[in-house]
Amino acid sequence: MNQQSDGTVGKALDVLDRVAAYGRPVRFSELLAEGGYPKATLYRLLQVLVSQGLLFHDPDHGAYGLGVRLVRLAHAAWSQSSLAPVARAHVERLSDEVGAVVHLAQLDGGQVLYVDKVSPAPGVEMFSAAGRVGPAYCTGVGKAMLAHLGAADRERVIAQQSFHRFTPATLDAAGLVAELDAIRAEGVAWDREEHEAGIVCVAAPILSRGGRILGALSVTSTGGAAAMTALEAHKDKVRATARRIGEEAEAWRFPERGVAAK
Repeated sequence: MNQQSDGTVGKALDVLDRVAAYGRPVRFSELLAEGGYPKATLYRLLQVLVSQGLLFHDPDHGAYGLGVRLVRLAHAAWSQSSLAPVARAHVERLSDEVGAVVHLAQLDGGQVLYVDKVSPAPGVEMFSAAGRVGPAYCTGVGKAMLAHLGAADRERVIAQQSFHRFTPATLDAAGLVAELDAIRAEGVAWDREEHEAGIVCVAAPILSRGGRILGALSVTSTGGAAAMTALEAHKDKVRATARRIGEEAEAWRFPERGVAAK
């Protein structure tokens, strides 16, 4: 986040993100030790967030945590902005058909936000889960979305990637850029154990009628390279399901456009 250009609002949201990142109530001294804000400024930002119900303050322990107002906002965002409500039936159907884990994701800044995950049965633990964020450069859903961004947005999001090497197969910046045109041409992206060893997937972008990226869908398997052949057989179903979700999502968000188009 550009704290300077976004002013006080940007700084307050940055502090909110920092509190959320701890995953537990956090003391003022811990936040101050991170740096970035003078003591008086940090205290003032925390007080504003508390007064607005976005944070709570526990005076007994001197700690700050996420406020209940965020639950209401999160619920509204889930129902209005997330693809999950409209896509759920499609995600479940695809998981049943292929007998594998299906992920639904959207871009959140430079990261992938998993908004739904359906598994046909309990299986191997994976990083992904609804509500978690992951890197865009080394996940199938992330690469599928990156490949279909406009040039300026693509450049901006790529610049936000850490390019940490999770496995020997993780792409660097040059490798990612070289692969994106092929992904756009084929209509699917592959994760070849780039984020987690032994985990592979095939993913397709979810696009609006105008070609704007709405999200991405993937079928994920375990077994590493040996599972890629099975995933190859599923790529047409992944593309078709992603296309149906895109069509339905646009009609759901903008129903008047759907009526006018008839």
